[in-house]
Amino acid sequence: MFYHLLYPLHEYWSALNLFQYITVRAGGAMLTAFFIWLVAGPWVIGRFRNWQKGGDTIKDILPHLAKAGTPTMGGVLVVASVVVSTLLWCNLLNSYVWLMLFVFLGFFGIGLADDWCKITRRWKRGVPGRVRLGLGALVSGLFVLAYIRVAPPDVGTLVVFPFLKSWIVAAGIAGIVLFGVLVIVGSANAVNLTDGLDGLVSIPAVIVSTTMAILAYVVGRVDFTAYLALPHVPGAGEVAIVCAALSGAMLGFLWFNAPPAKIFLGDTGSLPVGALLGAVAVMIKQEFALAIIGGLFVLETVSVMMQVASFKLTGKRMFKMAPLHHHFEQSGWPESTIVVRFWILSVILALVGLATLKVR
Repeated sequence: MFYHLLYPLHEYWSALNLFQYITVRAGGAMLTAFFIWLVAGPWVIGRFRNWQKGGDTIKDILPHLAKAGTPTMGGVLVVASVVVSTLLWCNLLNSYVWLMLFVFLGFFGIGLADDWCKITRRWKRGVPGRVRLGLGALVSGLFVLAYIRVAPPDVGTLVVFPFLKSWIVAAGIAGIVLFGVLVIVGSANAVNLTDGLDGLVSIPAVIVSTTMAILAYVVGRVDFTAYLALPHVPGAGEVAIVCAALSGAMLGFLWFNAPPAKIFLGDTGSLPVGALLGAVAVMIKQEFALAIIGGLFVLETVSVMMQVASFKLTGKRMFKMAPLHHHFEQSGWPESTIVVRFWILSVILALVGLATLKVR
């Protein structure tokens, strides 16, 4: 909105020329999302605390009885702050912006239904897993199909492999839809599995979204993509603003989720956050880079898969508890130690992921 209202006036006041720059608008989006949390956070937390009193706000597997009663569904304000910031700072004529919001709000709806069922005890464990996966696959599939239609014909169906300059494969429509659904649904559920300790998912989400913003900015610049031998996606720079808004929203959430947490993210937040990161990766052709940058989320997911496979095949558990952060917790690590060390790991993985741009 600011881009459309203020930038045309730069002929009369040259300072408004700043609104053409993606970096300026990305910074504005991040700060806007953060301040929305600071202003609205206390009120939302108070309302949710009163409404959810007596409801189930923590998972049964969590050995954190002292946290019982802490309100969940903080994702409502995360989503609201991202959407408002996006509408204020993005070029709303860019199709990619609306596709991002479609995925974000689609998975928000899935997470909202899941949390509401748990809190109201309609279904103690929320929406059945197969239904969640099916709805997520539907939203993701529609997103990928729409993206293929609006993306350049020579880009929409490509799959780019990191570290290898010549490995850019045309997967075809069916192949890229299946691959895109796997990336987006997998990313959504990976973030959901990681969200288990106070502050654990916030900083990794900020790191990953900020890194993806950098990649989106690079992919949207024809000069950068020519130098780095990457597919150019015209208009992808606007996606960086959406990522910046997500970073600001998650920093705002962390303000209230820092130990001791005053509110939890819930599936209402973790599913759309993960889905948005996956959708960005599909859009800018950095799906494998996301697996590196968001390696912490991958590790958490793989630990659950290994735990289930080990128990079914041998009757023994590989970890004391899954996902991985609970294994360390059961091993005697303090919660704060786990969280900070996982943050450090996220920084390292993000740097490795950025290195894939040059090491090709």
